[in-house]
Amino acid sequence: MGGLVYYSSATGNTARLVAALGLKSARIPLRPSDPMPVPAGPFVLICPTFADGAGRGAVPKQVIRFLNVPSNRVFLRGVIGAGNRNFGATFALSADVIAKKCNVPVLTRFELAGTELDIARIRDGLDKFWRTQCLITV
Repeated sequence: MGGLVYYSSATGNTARLVAALGLKSARIPLRPSDPMPVPAGPFVLICPTFADGAGRGAVPKQVIRFLNVPSNRVFLRGVIGAGNRNFGATFALSADVIAKKCNVPVLTRFELAGTELDIARIRDGLDKFWRTQCLITV
């Protein structure tokens, strides 16, 4: 089974969801001066959205920096988007942007820190996703 790489802002919503999942994960740091994680194998990226009303700036700069490293990007297998439904059409937009640019699927989306149902759904979905990936890559 692959791992998770995630970005969480200072609010910690995404970090709380990832902690509740209880899966192997690595965090993309808030500060550019902190070391980036170096994935050793396939991973799913969990990314919140920080867009203006027109959708600009949806993907956090630190996530762009992480994905601009070819040896990181090669292991990306899917993306999970986070956001706030109050922002309408830009809800979890970062997932769509990353999926399109990196040619990977959007696996799901959740709001803020997710609910217990979101956590169970994401955990189950990741389990099924990784089993499918193993079948495809064998």
